[in-house]
Amino acid sequence: MATKPDKFPRLLVASEFPPNSSGGGPAVARQMLKEWPTENIFWWSCRPDTDQRFGQKVASHAVARIPGKLYPHRRWRRQKSWLLEQFWGPWAARHLKKTLETFQPEVVWAIPHAWSIPPLARVLPHANIGFHVSIHDYADGQETTSLLEKERQRRLMTMQEQLYASATTRDAICQPMVDDLRTRTGRDGNVARAGLEPADMEFLSRKTTARTDFISIAYAGTIIVEKEFGLFVRALARIRQRFPTPVRLDFFSDQSYRSRDWFDTAWMQEHGLLSTLELSAALQKCNWGFSPMALTDDNPRYNRFSFPTKFITYLAAGLPVITLGHPESSLVKIAAAYPVGLCITDDNMENLSAGLLAALSDPAAGLRYRAGIQRCSTEMFDARRMRRVLHDGFQKCAFRTRAPELVVDRSK
Repeated sequence: MATKPDKFPRLLVASEFPPNSSGGGPAVARQMLKEWPTENIFWWSCRPDTDQRFGQKVASHAVARIPGKLYPHRRWRRQKSWLLEQFWGPWAARHLKKTLETFQPEVVWAIPHAWSIPPLARVLPHANIGFHVSIHDYADGQETTSLLEKERQRRLMTMQEQLYASATTRDAICQPMVDDLRTRTGRDGNVARAGLEPADMEFLSRKTTARTDFISIAYAGTIIVEKEFGLFVRALARIRQRFPTPVRLDFFSDQSYRSRDWFDTAWMQEHGLLSTLELSAALQKCNWGFSPMALTDDNPRYNRFSFPTKFITYLAAGLPVITLGHPESSLVKIAAAYPVGLCITDDNMENLSAGLLAALSDPAAGLRYRAGIQRCSTEMFDARRMRRVLHDGFQKCAFRTRAPELVVDRSK
């Protein structure tokens, strides 16, 4: 008879990012591992862990490092990508196989992103181990004009879909992505993303006031849609002198935007990358959060099937959210369904300026939107519920590893 796995089986997280990386994907992983004992967490990544500020500890971490000069950021992208595909990818696959032999995990949690996709796709479907796949972004979601890069994206996307289809259990970042993957692969999955903890829910129930000495609009993370961000800044610049108190745009990011032509030190301030607790405390002192997506649907693979973690982070801090984006984007669909702040779906400067003026002029916006924020958080972003579903998936993976002959795939 098969042995029942422990509540917390030996887990290997496998992705491009290390345990304490910044960004939405790593934040989701850390939150979902909140209750997992450190001695049963192992990690495999393509990048080293250079910053411990987020406090994620693991029993051991193996790095199939991509040399910094080989990473295809800007220059020689085609040549570097070819080298990664032809040489680094096969080596990384062997490295992952060795890691599995060394760590002997009962479950692998694969988060296939960017260059981690090829080694994960080469190894996991044939490794005789139960594995869970989480899709946070599509491999072909990044805009590109090069035919070679588009072809490479298609290859990575095919590998990503194959990983999803062959996984023991699976999830994606939003319901539209789950639905799309079901159509593409014939496999169903759950939604797993960042969420609010019970302490966050309790904080929302008692938060009453926001600062009144100035109006602080927070932006957390990297700016992905710079055109829309510039539009937002221009609209704010038009109206900010019409408020009785100063308007300030506060950036919380490991990126600096001081060199942008729209950056104005008179009313914008950068705070750098903060730890989770530091960011939460800082956001609680702000009045609004800003979460933009593209206003066009030119890149639907990103617009419709990604979900910015910053939106959830703002809700946890009790902030009403200024949402900007195309009506079909995953973000706008939720922002339009729940009264959590101002939701804008067109690029008309007059409409945008008028909407911002009305919203920011309301000194009781936090109270006005609190019920909507609480309902949205409870129904869409309950961290404890998503963590329980994910951990149940890990249990099924562990059972698959221990007794593969008894596993029946009911997700077809």
